[in-house]
Formats: sequence, structure tokens, C-alpha cells
Amino acid sequence: MEIFTIGFTKTTAENFFGRLKANEIERLLDVRLNNRSQLAGFAKRDDLAYFLRELVGARYEHAPELAPTEEILSSFKKKAVMPWPQYEDLFLALMQKRRVEVTLDKSSFACRTVLLCSEATPDNCHRRLVAEYLADRWGEVQIIHL
Repeated sequence: MEIFTIGFTKTTAENFFGRLKANEIERLLDVRLNNRSQLAGFAKRDDLAYFLRELVGARYEHAPELAPTEEILSSFKKKAVMPWPQYEDLFLALMQKRRVEVTLDKSSFACRTVLLCSEATPDNCHRRLVAEYLADRWGEVQIIHL
């Protein structure tokens, strides 16, 4: 099984949707807590669902259970309050508490699924943590960062 990840900041709509199309993505799983932010531009929930359907032939799903809590996210945004290693620990504990490896339908990942968050790269982004968490629990998962 493959799990793809992608971020939308610091890229153009052409580049973003081009990468999804080139990788034949069938489903985008939005793992953001806030998927209607004005800062999201072309990646706002309703616009994104439309563009995915029309440009890529993919469907949109929101998975808030794969997002950090507002408290964790707010603390991390204030980097002096919470550095990345602490965020990782808290977020992974949250995934474990939510038992996402059990509550998610593993078979739904049989289609080409990409996890979406805002960060340009996966290094300090929870989409990478979600993908690695699922790979660790489910086994035989290849993670591909677009």
C-alpha cells in the first residue's frame, strides 16, 4: 500500500494539482483542523473539492481525527511554547489515544490516497507523522511525499 502526502503552501495551483494528477491520486484526505481558512487560497474545503473533481478526477474527504487539537496546534504555532519534538510526542500520543489505526478504514487506502496539510515540506508537518504512524501500525506501507 502507498500513502502519499502533500502540502499546499509555497506552490502554485498548477504545480499542486499537476503533482496530484501525475501521481494518479484518487482521493485526497484533508488532515487539517481548519480546512476553511482564508489563508488556504485554492485549498479551502469547498474550492478544493471542486478543483480535485474537475482537474484531477479525485474525491475530497476531511479527516479531522487525523488533525491536532486546537490546543496542541496553538501551542506549536508559538514555537517558544512548544518545540517540534514536544509537538511530535503530543501528536503521536493523540493518534494512539484516538486509535486511528483501528478506526480508519484501512481498505479505503487501496485507492491512491494523499494526505493534505498546509506545510510546504513534510519535515515538521503532522501529515508525515500520520503516514508514519499508520505505516508502523499497518505494516507494508510505502510513504511518498509529493
